[in-house]
Amino acid sequence: MTFLQPDTLWWDGRLRAGALHRTAGGCTLVASAPSAERIPGTLLPGLTDAHVHLGLADHGAVRAGGIAEVWDLGGALPLPATREGVRYAGQFLTAPGGYPSDRAWAPPGSWREVRSPADGAEAVAEQEGASFIKVTLHAGGPLLDLPTVTAIADAAHDAGLPLIVHAEGPGTVETALEAGARLLAHTPWTAPLDDGVLRAAAGRTTWISTLDIHGWGAETPSLVTAIGNLRLFLAYGGTVRYGTDLGNGPLVPGINAREIRGLQRAGLSPADILIAMTPSAAALPPSWIPAGLDLDPERFADSLATARVW
Repeated sequence: MTFLQPDTLWWDGRLRAGALHRTAGGCTLVASAPSAERIPGTLLPGLTDAHVHLGLADHGAVRAGGIAEVWDLGGALPLPATREGVRYAGQFLTAPGGYPSDRAWAPPGSWREVRSPADGAEAVAEQEGASFIKVTLHAGGPLLDLPTVTAIADAAHDAGLPLIVHAEGPGTVETALEAGARLLAHTPWTAPLDDGVLRAAAGRTTWISTLDIHGWGAETPSLVTAIGNLRLFLAYGGTVRYGTDLGNGPLVPGINAREIRGLQRAGLSPADILIAMTPSAAALPPSWIPAGLDLDPERFADSLATARVW
């Protein structure tokens, strides 16, 4: 066991003094520890990127860039039995000929075509070792119908696995909601969502942000639409998780300051963003900012981007 005494801790939603008691099972906050290892800067719960594709990205670089945990949202079977700081969704479950089976970037075996509701339940059972189930609904190509997506959602629920849906294009968010999806893999970006859909989504789903894929630092119509949808979703009480879709274009491995600034544009405070980045909280090794965490909104993104996994 180890006691860590930083200059400051960001814990339970605020900066505070104290020490961390770190064990194999995670970290807990203690008031003081006389034998603690002194650490300059700020410690905070391990940071999570909730949308990464490890088949297309270097996990070592992501971890070196300050991310303690990734959610690998689509990859080939079999899934690794154990890998520190990684949770898996298994294969993309899609319609025959559907996205991403028609994309050159998709590694062989990373998708599983689903042909019926009964086949959908079988596909869920095949994702042995997964922490989530991922369905793709990508307009412009073949789409799973509502009964099949619902069967997948029911099988995932029975297995204790949240259903994450890639919803892109007209009607796809509505299908995800009606089927019982728990998370959307992206903030919807193809068009402004209807007010009623936003209200329903805020009550039933969590969105993974992935804002920076729309321009990689350039202002684009898709980015503006995504930020607008996210702002209203949050205003209606929705929950967002920080995620980048790393592997999709020239994204930063590790903490992405542009993604953080996009979340700020959608209305999140620095404290809100840290909550969005720490869904697994004390179960992970802590993250560390050597120069100390700067919560000033103008400097926050660049400050957080210096974090490392302790």
